[in-house]
Amino acid sequence: MTLKSIFAAAVALAALMPLTPGARAETVTDIAGRKVEVKTPVEKVILGEGRQIYLIAALDTGNPFKRIVGWREDFSQADPDNYAVYLEKFPSMAAIPTFGGFKDGTFDIEQVIALDPDVMIMNIESKQATEDAQYIEKLAAVGIPVVYVDFREQPFTNTEPSMRLIGKLLGQEQRAEAFIAYRAAQIARVTDVIAEKNPKRPTVFIDRAGGYSDDCCMSFGNDNFGKFVDMAGGANIAADLIPGTFGALNPEQIIASDPDQVIVTGGNWEAYVPGGKWVGVGPGADEAAALKKLKGLTERPALTGIKAVENGQVHAIWHQFYNSPYQFVAIQQMAKWLHPDLFADLDAEANFKELHEKFLPVGYRPGHWVSLSDEQ
Repeated sequence: MTLKSIFAAAVALAALMPLTPGARAETVTDIAGRKVEVKTPVEKVILGEGRQIYLIAALDTGNPFKRIVGWREDFSQADPDNYAVYLEKFPSMAAIPTFGGFKDGTFDIEQVIALDPDVMIMNIESKQATEDAQYIEKLAAVGIPVVYVDFREQPFTNTEPSMRLIGKLLGQEQRAEAFIAYRAAQIARVTDVIAEKNPKRPTVFIDRAGGYSDDCCMSFGNDNFGKFVDMAGGANIAADLIPGTFGALNPEQIIASDPDQVIVTGGNWEAYVPGGKWVGVGPGADEAAALKKLKGLTERPALTGIKAVENGQVHAIWHQFYNSPYQFVAIQQMAKWLHPDLFADLDAEANFKELHEKFLPVGYRPGHWVSLSDEQ
């Protein structure tokens, strides 16, 4: 059957399909500002990124996969440790169809049509690629709406509206509001103290995915982990050097800035860079192995002789905080590194464990950060 005939058959079928009992047509506004009509609550969902399960799990906590009929395969590759935790409890998730990416051209629109979802949830960074390929129009023609969310490009602008949007789609508005309130209160435990005490801000270099490649050094501008630094009471050395959220610094810029502290983002990237120098922090991580790799990264020319290395103020933290609604955990732990006296009583790990107990279907496993300062 040709793609044209598939479209024709799907368009005809979509016109005849009644609303699911209890569902109603509703117009929602996505993160791109688009007005999209969706039949809510949705029963069948395609995730344009598998790691969107981080929020889905906080809403459909009993079974986060009950509505997922397809997803991008990045969850198992970019976060295999968490994937294994969820797979242990929900083995049926292994049978969910996976598909390729939008930017790399491996997305299969025929597969999406065959899965017949009520909605497809896409990350905002895929917007240009989807528009260029006219996926939105093609899917709309067969009755499949697409909505955009964002936890990565501008997380402190878009996380809460993204959570509310997904809550509305799933019919879990109250659960979404509870999560939003909890997250805001946890962030305030840091930002309120910083606002009141106004401490001197140590300079910080965020080494984004340090060791993932031999190139040095990816970092963040004024958002995402760059914003985390600011909220935690630090001064991001890349704030005036990287326009936007993502970019890179050269070794000379890092040495000239001579940062007080270095924070490396890490994870288990064996699927992408087998045996790489990345720091493997995450749920259930081998902390001794992570510390060894972290120490190895300090020997790169870009970190030669800087204060952070000389004083043992080099840390590693789970990279996926950059792409999930759990950002407050990273902010709290970073605040403890930057201002240990102000936040001596703040326990980021206990609060991450509490988040799991309140909102997530799987138990907490430690290993999300390590620090060379612990060795002193």
